[in-house]
This record gives sequence, structure tokens and C-alpha cells, in this order.
Amino acid sequence: MSPQPPCSALALDVGRKRIGLAGCDPLGLTVTPLPALHRRGGPEDAQALAALALRRQARLLVVGLPLDAGQRLTAQARHSLRYGRLLERLVASRGVSLPVVWVNEHASSWAAADRFALKKDRSGRLDSAAAALLLEQWLREGSVLDPDAAPLAPPCPPNP
Repeated sequence: MSPQPPCSALALDVGRKRIGLAGCDPLGLTVTPLPALHRRGGPEDAQALAALALRRQARLLVVGLPLDAGQRLTAQARHSLRYGRLLERLVASRGVSLPVVWVNEHASSWAAADRFALKKDRSGRLDSAAAALLLEQWLREGSVLDPDAAPLAPPCPPNP
């Protein structure tokens, strides 16, 4: 898949306790890890993400799916898929359209721990560093996953 056209996006590394977050500038040049979101539940998380998306003028969410070495959905990938879809609906119910695109995050936490020297981190910095790697991957490669064999969402929705 080819690189994505520039747009502001948010990446999510969905975990059971925290959601690692990263964002990029509207030109897609700079990816920045953001403070992780400590999960409180779908509606509260959606409210926080909607506010963050508006502040950062994000136009889509990049959600990582941790596939196994055989490119199959793991239990955590199925959880991330359900949660990403839930967040998309809940954020939309707050008047913010954030289509979700998916990337394979196989071993992203290990790569982030090595790259950013964050081994054994429990503060959320590792989760957000992993989200930054997901966003870099999406900017470089595009959305290469189609969990439902349905057409992928457009890379960046047109400006209203």
C-alpha cells in the first residue's frame, strides 16, 4: 500500500487499562506520543477522544490490531477491533466523525520499549510510544488491514 496523503490523525494502542495515544501534524511530518488515556469505560473514553480530536483537528483514528505471527486475529486484536468500532460510534454520537483505519501492531510494544528505552514502564509512556510507532507505520504504509474484507475507509475524509 502507498503512503497516506497528509492529514492530522490520532493513533490508539488499545490496552485493557490504558489507551496509548499519538498524533501527527496536518502534514503528517511529525508524530508525537501523547499522554495515555486511563480507561474508564466506552462513553467516558469517547468523550475524552472526541475532545482531543477536536483540539488536534484530527480527521481519523488509526487503531492497532495485534495479530499473531500468522497474521491471525488474537484475543487482544478482537478486543481492539470491538473497542475501536465502539469508540467510532460513540465519538460520532458526540458530533465528531473519526473513521477508523487498522494497522497490524504485532510486537509494537516490544519495538517501542527498545526504541524509547521504556522497558517495564507502567506509566502509559510505553503505550503512547507504541501508538506513535503505529501512526508512523500508517503514514508510511497505509492501512493494510481489512478485518471484515469490506472496503477500507478513505485515508483522510475531505475537509467539510
